[in-house]
Amino acid sequence: MSSNDLGNIAIRVNNVSKIYQVYDKPINRLKQSFMPRMQSLFGLSQKNYCREFQSLNKISFEVKKGETVGIVGRNGAGKSTLLQIICGTLSPSSGDVAVNGRVAALLELGAGFNPEFTGRENVYMSASILGLNEGQIDQRYDSIVKFADIGEYLDQPVKTYSSGMYVRLAFAVIAHVDADILVIDEALAVGDAFFTQKCMRFLRTFMEAGTVLFVSHDTASIRSLCQSAVLLNEGCVEMISDAKSVSEHYLEEIYREQQDVDGVKDAESNNSPSTPEQEVTPEDDHEYKNKKGFGAGGAEITKVTLSDIKGEPLTLLTSNQKVRLSIRARSNNDISDVVVGFLVKDRLGQELFGDNTTVSGKASGVFIHENSAFGTEFVFEMPSLPAGDYSITVAIADGQVLDHVQHHWIHDAIVFKSIPDSPVYGLVGLPMISIECRVLS
Repeated sequence: MSSNDLGNIAIRVNNVSKIYQVYDKPINRLKQSFMPRMQSLFGLSQKNYCREFQSLNKISFEVKKGETVGIVGRNGAGKSTLLQIICGTLSPSSGDVAVNGRVAALLELGAGFNPEFTGRENVYMSASILGLNEGQIDQRYDSIVKFADIGEYLDQPVKTYSSGMYVRLAFAVIAHVDADILVIDEALAVGDAFFTQKCMRFLRTFMEAGTVLFVSHDTASIRSLCQSAVLLNEGCVEMISDAKSVSEHYLEEIYREQQDVDGVKDAESNNSPSTPEQEVTPEDDHEYKNKKGFGAGGAEITKVTLSDIKGEPLTLLTSNQKVRLSIRARSNNDISDVVVGFLVKDRLGQELFGDNTTVSGKASGVFIHENSAFGTEFVFEMPSLPAGDYSITVAIADGQVLDHVQHHWIHDAIVFKSIPDSPVYGLVGLPMISIECRVLS
C-alpha cells in the first residue's frame, strides 16, 4: 500500500507476525538450509532441524497523523521487534506495515551507528540514511553537536562511548532530520536527568504537529505524553485504549506477575463518576459491581469518603484546604502488617502525590484479624492544584512498601474538582509562606 492511500494515517500495522527459527546446534542451521529440499526430492518425509519462536502474532493497529501512541509490555512481549519492523530494519514473517512520512528512530543501543566510526562520522552517516544530503548536514551539524553536548568525545570512536553518550548523539541526530514520525524505544531511560528533560521538551514541541510512537516501561511517561497506547503480551495485542486505561491495566498485570496471585478479583468497570461518599458493596459472589479493582482478596475496601475536617463531603476543593480521606475495609484473612495508602492523580492519570501508613510511620505494624472491619483516616492539607478534575486511588496491602501483597486496589475511587483561588504553575502549586524581594547593595 502506498502512502497516498493512507490519508490521515501515519502508520498502519496489518496482521503482522514474526517467527524466528531457533537452532540447538550450529550444524542444524546448515542442515535446515538443504536437507528438507533433499528429503522432498527423494520423496521422504521432511524433518525440521529448528524450533520456531513466534515473537509477534497477528498484530494490527493504526496511528493517525499528529498522534502520540505508547507501546507498553513486559520484557519479551515483542515491543522492540515490532518497532524494527515498522522502521524497516526487520521484515515480518507475514502481514504488512505501511508508513506515511519520513521516519526517524531511536531504537535499542547499538542500532544505527558504526562502533568503529567516530561520533562525527556517525552523525554524517546516520543523517544521510535518514534522508539529508551533505549540504543539509553541514548546515545542521553545529546544532546537532550543541544538542548532544558530548564535548571532545565527538572525534572518538563510538565504541568508547558510555550508553548515555551514545543516546545523546543518537537523539541529537534524529531531532534535526525533519522527520514526520519519531519512533522512540527504551533507550532514553539510560540518559541523565538533564538530557532526558531536554529530550522531553523537544518531544512535546515535535508532538504539536508530528507523530510519535513511544515505547517505555515508565507508565508515568506514557500517561503524560501519549493519547492512546497498545499493550503487548507474549507477542499479541492484549489491549488498545487511552493511555490512562492501558497504564492501569499494565500495572495490574505487573502486580499479578510479581505476587504470583491466582484468582485475582477483577471488577466490572463503571465509567460513571464517583460521588464523594460511595459505598463499595461486595455481592455474594465477592465481585465488585461499582468499582474497578484488583488484588489478592485478603481484604476488601468497602467505603471511601473525602470530607472536610467537620465531616462534610467534598466535591470542590480550593487551595490548601484541610481534608480528611477515610478508607473503610473488611479483612477476609489475618493481615500481619496492614498497609493502607492513596494516590492523587490528574485527569491523565499522572501521579501527583500520596502517602501510606508505612511511609508516614504513624500507623504501621497493625495486625488485623480475619473477618474484622477496620478503617484508616488521612488528614492533610490539599496542595494547590490547577483547575480541573482529579481522582484518588486507594489500596490495601500486607507487608512493607518494597515487599508486600496487594489485597485490594481501586483506581479512581473518588473524583473531585479543584478550583484554586489563585493561578497555579506546574502540576502542583507550592504552599508559599512568604516572598520578599529587596535590594542587597
